[in-house]
Amino acid sequence: MFTGIIEAVGKVEKIEKKGNNIDFTIGCSFAEELKPDQSLAHNGCCLTVIKIIDNQYVATAIQETLEKTELGNWEIGTVVNLERCTKIGGRLDGHIVQGHIDKTGKITSIDNRNGSFLIGIEYDSEGNFITVPQGSIAVNGISLTVAKSEIGKFSVAIIPYTWEFTNMKYLKIGDKVNLEFDIIGKYVAGLMMERWKD
Repeated sequence: MFTGIIEAVGKVEKIEKKGNNIDFTIGCSFAEELKPDQSLAHNGCCLTVIKIIDNQYVATAIQETLEKTELGNWEIGTVVNLERCTKIGGRLDGHIVQGHIDKTGKITSIDNRNGSFLIGIEYDSEGNFITVPQGSIAVNGISLTVAKSEIGKFSVAIIPYTWEFTNMKYLKIGDKVNLEFDIIGKYVAGLMMERWKD
């Protein structure tokens, strides 16, 4: 489990295709503290560390992951949001994030509001995926509060600290982002869909 509080950003140093999968070599400040078989969220997507090499590590993304996320768009030099899994007894500063991407969204607007940024995002509304104003959502692994919500789109407000210390500042209109909707909201939506079937 994760909380959506980004610990550091890493940089993609090497991309190696292996069949339908990709091994990503990523450099980050805590790489030497990692160990093989450890879970690590990359832009919100949970990948397993398979090897550590000094200040870099290797993680594999399988075909299903590449199809459901924006990881397939990564290039050498791509900056990635990183979060290690939550320690039992630690503070839940964000919200419950599983590291399982539901779908991708597209950046439709970036509004500089003189000290904060309002980001507009659209997504395919098919399925039990909704947002609500002041609800939680993980965007590229960042726990954010929904500012405005409509069917298939929402906006989030970004404080200066988050803008500076995550990869948000590198996003452009049209870019894909990973979305993980609130787990409680998904359960409620799923239960309501089952009731409507009856």
